Amino acid sequence: MSRSTDIQSLTSGHELAGNTTPFEIPVERRPRHIAVIMDGNGRWAERKNQPRVVGHQNGAASVRTITEECARLKIGQLTLYCLSSENWKRPREELDFLMHLLQEYLIQERDSLVENNICLRFIGRRDRLPSDVLDEMDKSLELTANNDGLILCLAINYGSRGEIVDAIREIATKVKTGKLQVGEIQESTVSEHLYTHGMADPDLLVRTAGEMRISNYLLWQISYAELWITEKLWPEFGIPELHEAIKSFAARDRRYGGLNHEPGTAERSTSPENEVQ
Repeated sequence: MSRSTDIQSLTSGHELAGNTTPFEIPVERRPRHIAVIMDGNGRWAERKNQPRVVGHQNGAASVRTITEECARLKIGQLTLYCLSSENWKRPREELDFLMHLLQEYLIQERDSLVENNICLRFIGRRDRLPSDVLDEMDKSLELTANNDGLILCLAINYGSRGEIVDAIREIATKVKTGKLQVGEIQESTVSEHLYTHGMADPDLLVRTAGEMRISNYLLWQISYAELWITEKLWPEFGIPELHEAIKSFAARDRRYGGLNHEPGTAERSTSPENEVQ
């Protein structure tokens, strides 16, 4: 199989985000930040008697479709779990393909990111990522840095426990050097030292492929997120499923341990400086 992947051509099986269908949920009742655990690429390919890498290719097409639709719907941020720190246990051939696919995605999607006013960000540890992938990540960061539309955050070589450990180390170093007092440490202190500092917490966590677990993803940040699980595999996840998840969110009563709020309001316990603008 050729390693070259034309992601744009693969979107032919999806409803594209050139879609102009009106969406009945008002902007103020939509989640401002959606986080997604994109599961099921390999199973999708196996069901079609195809190599697992074909599932990853079609999963990349779903990323494009969902990203553009979130931009159209004026969602503030979309965070996608692309590669966990545990995924390095997979076969070397599959990992090499994933790195190649990520590099091609970054190159091919730059024009679309700019056209859709999308700001690209990354969370996760940079170690273990190939230098050519890091170069493309940095180019895309620089190119989209001034965009003020949707924030697209890709979690790559990411693990939430590792993120929290890194935050604790930074905080401990500041205490040791006298830059921070133990009594000054608050929840906001921890948030400010996570990879996601400056970002709003997710309002809605979507997981595909029917799995009922969090998989070491944004453990601190999803404390008050609404969960939406679908049996659809990630390559099958399209605009109708995204709309269904948002409608489900809008119908929920988010109380945060208190009394009733208006259904679907995206009110959060995060401080104003962490809100998506």
